[in-house]
Amino acid sequence: MKYKFIELEIKNYIAEVTLARVESLNALSLEFASEIADVFRKLGAMDEVRAIILTSKARIFCAGLDLKEAAGGFNGTAKSVIESVERSQPLFDCCNAIEECPKPVIAAIHSRCIGGGLDIISACDIRLCSENASFCLKEAAIGFVADMGVLQRLPLIVGQGFARQMAYTAAEYPAREVEKMGLVNAVYKDKDALMAAAKKLAAEIAQNAPLAIRCTKEVLNYSRYANVKDGMAAAIQKNMVLMTSDDLKEAVTAFIEKRPPDFKGK
Repeated sequence: MKYKFIELEIKNYIAEVTLARVESLNALSLEFASEIADVFRKLGAMDEVRAIILTSKARIFCAGLDLKEAAGGFNGTAKSVIESVERSQPLFDCCNAIEECPKPVIAAIHSRCIGGGLDIISACDIRLCSENASFCLKEAAIGFVADMGVLQRLPLIVGQGFARQMAYTAAEYPAREVEKMGLVNAVYKDKDALMAAAKKLAAEIAQNAPLAIRCTKEVLNYSRYANVKDGMAAAIQKNMVLMTSDDLKEAVTAFIEKRPPDFKGK
């Protein structure tokens, strides 16, 4: 799994995905977005991965959409508009691939997270950031509507009021303010402390039963768009399968033997 703009490390069931289009401050080009989608799809299918940390090697987390590339080939005709939307599919796919990845994804954000970067972290399960982080839904300031899923996902995280405020103002919101909104779970003093916390959280997730974590994420994702009764039915169906798993048997055995369980994801 070699990529042009992504660095990947897998250790102790934790995958660390580092966005590394450094010179462009991780501006989202089509090639870059395609790599993001690909790595999350592949990690989702790997038994040796139980949790994923998404971070950045650039001096900021993400500068948003690569506007130079986005403007290329557009001449104002209906045909060029349709072709532009079709070419943009990797941008939509990268966020969907993160959300649909069966492994929990922790975004570890430092410095500025702009536009498409906010789309990406909104597709993650959990968000942590450093004190110097700031967040901006920039599209309204440059004449666009955000269309990579943030207008659908962000209100489910921070509520309609804060999501609309961020979208309408296109302002940058500091770490402590978005923490109050609920966009991030915690704020850390610097990037080192941030990464230490992200790794600790990923390790806590990785020690649990992988099939149960996967099914829990699927039920959580489904339940955002379902009523309580249908969400509960989905959870019951998952448990009917999990009752036959080796991991459940191991959990019972470990409890009786008074030792930590050794889950295999089977």
